[in-house]
Amino acid sequence: MDSEKTNNGGRNLVIMAIIATLLSVTMTVISLVVYHQSGDIYLDRSRPGYLPDTEEVETVEEAEEGGYNFNRSGAINQEILNEYLEKLDVEIKALNEYQSPFDADALSDEHFGL
Repeated sequence: MDSEKTNNGGRNLVIMAIIATLLSVTMTVISLVVYHQSGDIYLDRSRPGYLPDTEEVETVEEAEEGGYNFNRSGAINQEILNEYLEKLDVEIKALNEYQSPFDADALSDEHFGL
């Protein structure tokens, strides 16, 4: 009789694992369908393959003038490092100009220009 309980217990455990797996896969598929159908998938900027709005697309020239990039195929020497540090100092000064970065107004729409 003990071996019969052991067999039933093992079978019940396998059945429960299969049901739990099927339920989790089903719920994941449903949530992804809702996520895609609602359009929220296009708002998630952390997602690879995000398609930006047409007004957000930058040309190569705009991207290069907005920030500093190292030359991808070149040696790093003192002149390049000095140029980078100059660009970095400009950014650090801009960050230091914030009066109260931890204030509630730091997350306001006006602060972000929205």
